[in-house]
Amino acid sequence: MNIGGGRKEPAMNVTTADTRMTIVSATPSSVPRLRLEPTGSRRTLLDGAWWPRSTDLVVELPGLILAIDKIRGPVTRLVLAASGWDSHPRRLSVHGRELRLGYFASQPLSLLTAICARNERVDLLVVAPGTTSGTADAAMILAATTTNLVHAQNILLAVSRSATQESGNAPEEAWETDGGRLGPVPAQHRVPEASRV
Repeated sequence: MNIGGGRKEPAMNVTTADTRMTIVSATPSSVPRLRLEPTGSRRTLLDGAWWPRSTDLVVELPGLILAIDKIRGPVTRLVLAASGWDSHPRRLSVHGRELRLGYFASQPLSLLTAICARNERVDLLVVAPGTTSGTADAAMILAATTTNLVHAQNILLAVSRSATQESGNAPEEAWETDGGRLGPVPAQHRVPEASRV
């Protein structure tokens, strides 16, 4: 990565002093794993989902920013969770344009907000890089559904519950495995008549 146009360092070695400078990614922009709500409605809970390949923002963000630029106009600022990322650059140069990045403890780890020109917001579910492809795909589909009412921080839980039910565990069967009982107590679990009070 080029820091301030001078020396080159690996993308993962950004020091605290370097976060005040504009960071330029030395790697070419990759095609992001991104799914957006198809209608472009501004009334959706989430606008879609992004599944980065790593927690290195300097590598991952340029491709995402360019993809959002094409759909919603130029991104000017990003709001991210304070935790979960390898580094916290405050400014990132993407194709000669400088963007500001803000990190907040109150921002859910699973949410990224892009502020575009004309003050438009794009709220994306962030699927952790190590998530299995089946779970990630289901979460991204749900996040990009126009009628979705599940908040970003609850989507993976909702998807995993749905997968459990679809794998053959009907709600009653799930209750049975959680300690509930639907029918008579099996013979091996009955208390012998003599020991009853």
